[in-house]
Amino acid sequence: MNLTRDRMHTIGWGMTLVICLALTLALTFRVNAVKSQVRLAERQITQLKQEKLFLETEFETRASQQQLKAFNDVDFGYSAPTVGQYLESERQLAALGKPRSPDAPDPIRVASADAVNASVRTMMAVEAKPSSPFAALGMGAKPEPAAKKAKKSEDISEHLARFSGRAGQNAGHRE
Repeated sequence: MNLTRDRMHTIGWGMTLVICLALTLALTFRVNAVKSQVRLAERQITQLKQEKLFLETEFETRASQQQLKAFNDVDFGYSAPTVGQYLESERQLAALGKPRSPDAPDPIRVASADAVNASVRTMMAVEAKPSSPFAALGMGAKPEPAAKKAKKSEDISEHLARFSGRAGQNAGHRE
């Protein structure tokens, strides 16, 4: 087993290549480990920044609460309610009410329509005709003479008078 110079040269280059590959692999692992540490440090920095922001906000809030308390004590003098300020029932609340003073304004009153007026309005709507002669023409009807219109309006007013008289009589019977 004679090793020649060329064979030794080839084995040398192979060993050099293996050593270079091993060093490259070790260097890659080391670079990845450093990158991991950098990411971990960045996460810790971000977490510390958030914690710092939280603490700054908390500090400012407490400082403003103390300032508001100082304003309250000096300017307004408000205090928390005591046990004696709570009411036990609705009767105690009603007892706190005052009667109306003589110079108080009158209470607001609301008007309402009764059922008789609603039936009269319904009858008038059924018997109603268009007010304009042109509107009547548009509906396919002939214009009515003025004398006939006046008679119809008298008929309606008589009818309403009779109806309101009956309504008054019916109301009297109910009582």
